[in-house]
Amino acid sequence: MALLLVGCKEPSEQHMDASSLSASEILGKTDYLAMSYGGYRTKSREDQPTMAQIQEDLRLMHAMGVRVVRTYNMQFDHAPNVVKAIDGLKKEHPEFEMYVMLGTWIDCAQAWTAQPDHTKQNESANQIEIEKAVALAVQYPDIIKIIAVGNEAMVHWAAQYFVAPSVILNWVKHLQNLKENNVLSKDLWITSSDNFASWGGGGAEYHNADLTALIEAVDYISMHTYPFHDTHYNAQYWYNAGLAEHLDSNNKPATLTTLETEKKAIQPFMDAAVALSRAQFNQVQAYVKGLGLDKPIHVGETGWSSSSDGFFGPTGSRAADELKQAMYYEGLMGWCRDQKVSCFFFEAFDEQWKSTANPSDPENHFGLFALDGSAKYALWSEVDQGFFDGLSRDGQPIRKTFGGDINLLLETVLVPESQTTKHP
Repeated sequence: MALLLVGCKEPSEQHMDASSLSASEILGKTDYLAMSYGGYRTKSREDQPTMAQIQEDLRLMHAMGVRVVRTYNMQFDHAPNVVKAIDGLKKEHPEFEMYVMLGTWIDCAQAWTAQPDHTKQNESANQIEIEKAVALAVQYPDIIKIIAVGNEAMVHWAAQYFVAPSVILNWVKHLQNLKENNVLSKDLWITSSDNFASWGGGGAEYHNADLTALIEAVDYISMHTYPFHDTHYNAQYWYNAGLAEHLDSNNKPATLTTLETEKKAIQPFMDAAVALSRAQFNQVQAYVKGLGLDKPIHVGETGWSSSSDGFFGPTGSRAADELKQAMYYEGLMGWCRDQKVSCFFFEAFDEQWKSTANPSDPENHFGLFALDGSAKYALWSEVDQGFFDGLSRDGQPIRKTFGGDINLLLETVLVPESQTTKHP
């Protein structure tokens, strides 16, 4: 299949020599879209996507402008295969440009048991993760530009596995030492990717000397922000966002019938969601500056689910649908571009292994593409512009969800409850 670059900007001359690029030149570039990527199709990660499937996904992401993809662990073949797939595409198509933020998974001792020990780490498993990442980064320095030590590994609500900042700090120092000794490229950036609270933007329980030392040791801060989840767990901001302007005969939020009226009704809530993410970013920034430190900060993860039957669905916060996903994507990514902040949006494709017992679980529906490759509403304009012409996923050409019928989409969209309607 010929590589299609329809609708995408050609890389500038200064970026054509990929081997000369450092993470500092990649992160914050407004024309370098960043995306979290898991290519799993089935309900088990034991079913690894093939190299052909990964390259199929990479072509789709490349067509929409993605130039940096994020992986999460070294436990499976997925991350190495993503790197190898990029290497193969680059050899086949010199114009193909893509880089990797390589994730390593960090656990505490006795993680995922009834009695996790957060005072200690799972040293043997964590060491294997780091060693595999180092070996891959040494082999592919032109592709791997960032190594992240842990994913949400310090935030306390990760109750099954979180560790203290000292654990992350020791591994970050280890990787920085490998850079100093020319084992790893000095252009490689080392970070940890964690919730905004873990980076000092939350409560005082996270503020300690080890966190300060960690902030000093990383090359940049990769912070997560999820106003989607906060529509349930920190719902006051959500309920206060809207006015009770659109009610049905039972004085309940109505399902509206035109795109313009839907957007008008929902806009205050989505503005509040973007504002919350901005506030969490600013809280981390203020904490770091308050320490007398100056570190780049980028959004390592954020996203919005398009479907839910639970906390975020019709009987919950009413947050999950494709229209709200598109509005959050447009709003936050626009702010990040203005600020020259990279934002690794979660995620490119739906994955169904995350909640096998409940297909309607929102964790299965964070992708901008559905599992069959259908482009959700956030990408309908890219479909119209021909970005994905000639490309496919598992043999299926890229089509719009709902058959491109906006009226069918609107039938799934609910106006969230404002403060005045939440507690009548």
